Amino acid sequence: MTTVLITGANRGIGLEFVKQYAGEGARVHACCRNPDKADALKAISGDIVLHKLDVSDFAAVKALGQKIDEPLDIVVANAGAGGKDTGDFGGYDFEAFSNLLKVNTLGPVATLEAFGPQLKKAKGKFAAISSQLGSIENASGFAPAYSTSKAGLDMAIKSLAPLFTQAGVAVGLFHPGWVKTDMGGAEAPVTPEESVAGLRKQIAAMTPGEPRLVAYNGDVLPW
Repeated sequence: MTTVLITGANRGIGLEFVKQYAGEGARVHACCRNPDKADALKAISGDIVLHKLDVSDFAAVKALGQKIDEPLDIVVANAGAGGKDTGDFGGYDFEAFSNLLKVNTLGPVATLEAFGPQLKKAKGKFAAISSQLGSIENASGFAPAYSTSKAGLDMAIKSLAPLFTQAGVAVGLFHPGWVKTDMGGAEAPVTPEESVAGLRKQIAAMTPGEPRLVAYNGDVLPW
């Protein structure tokens, strides 16, 4: 049986990951900040274990890593924040900006650190959900705070990936597309179902080695 752990599992892309993996018979550890209020998540059938987790609480991430003592075939670091409350340059709310970095940049790093041993046991795959907005080469000035948090994520995960290569663990970074979620908005052209189906295909194809920034449709994006 495939065992998967997903952060930010209560809505959007994370919720769809749970649906698709559980629907194929995987055991899913579904992590979110408020499991008691995650009605859509609790309504999904399958072998699903809910965990209360805020990825910006690094001690809690470490504690959950110690609690889940089983091999993990796939870890999807999906939890993220949009950064609308950071304000604009000239009037940044730096406390909000700092929290954005904690969630989007350091949260996945803490997740990789906490669940690295379980991934090594399974020779598994770690997938961090990034964004094309984190591409420095394609930087446009749009959503600079959010873009900065994703660029930082890309650098961190790319730098840490070699630590897992010899253990047979594949580490990757993925752009889900512009997805029709609470964060992406109703005008987004990609559905969660399409995005996650594509992401799962890319995750399945991962091999240990130096990661690239890969879109849900297989396109390789510039750093």
